[in-house]
Amino acid sequence: MQPTKYIWMDGELVDWDDATVHVLSHGLHYGTGAFEGIRAYETERGPAVFRLTEHMERLARSCKAIAIPIDWTVDEIVAATKQVFAANGLTSGYIRPLVFYGTGSMGLNPAGAAVHTIIATWEWGAYLGEEGIANGIRVKVSSWRRISQDSMMPNAKLTGGYINSVQAKQEALRGGYDEAVMLNPDGFVAEGSGENLFIVRDGLIITPPLSAGVLEGLTRHAVMTLLRDDGYEIVERDLSRTDLYYADEMFFTGTAAEVTPIREVDDRVVGAGRPGPVTKRAQVLYMDTVGGKNERHGDWLDYV
Repeated sequence: MQPTKYIWMDGELVDWDDATVHVLSHGLHYGTGAFEGIRAYETERGPAVFRLTEHMERLARSCKAIAIPIDWTVDEIVAATKQVFAANGLTSGYIRPLVFYGTGSMGLNPAGAAVHTIIATWEWGAYLGEEGIANGIRVKVSSWRRISQDSMMPNAKLTGGYINSVQAKQEALRGGYDEAVMLNPDGFVAEGSGENLFIVRDGLIITPPLSAGVLEGLTRHAVMTLLRDDGYEIVERDLSRTDLYYADEMFFTGTAAEVTPIREVDDRVVGAGRPGPVTKRAQVLYMDTVGGKNERHGDWLDYV
């Protein structure tokens, strides 16, 4: 991570090195926080943040889910994001808003703890590597199951919940793979450690439903919309591990991952072992859209 100059913190632009919190912050000890991952892209009209307001609306929903009282409206956080992004002089990059409990309480009850809101921005390339974007990655079905609906809220981006994803990611990397695929407690496919998953079989595009315990990804929604606009059929239904082995194509979507092809799963080659035509089309459609070349969905871009 390459530091930038400022981080927006509780209403002020603070120097990167001074944006610190106390070691007894409740969120540090218990994972009581909510966050987002957002990208901005360079376009002919200048930097554009992809689905900025919708990301901040999801942040507000996540805060509501764990009852963190956020002091800022969605519009105020959107404006703050543009402020810090411009102040850092970026033309493209990653944006990380975070709301968390600070000091004032210790123990499982956060009552009395202060609530802090920060927005950081920095330059960030391909999350799973440029090679992965071009030629696909190798994934492994994880031994770690995706957090269940009755133990956590998998459809909220909560800081504490992501230790589940960290375990899956580290296990995959230790095994020599690029990423993990997680099953839910019922044994059906959920998602990657931080990405939604799609397969293609006999021309049909399939992705697990939200009820499988997946995040309601904004990139997931965008790619589904773009492919449907382009005439493809997409269905949401449960997928078994075996369905992964029978897939002609497979890819991840996510703010960080964008559209990343999967060329191998559990040491089994997917299709021809390289990105297939549907995956490539999804990549083109998505990158054209975030780059400001798709007027049909121009409302997804928020220019800085």
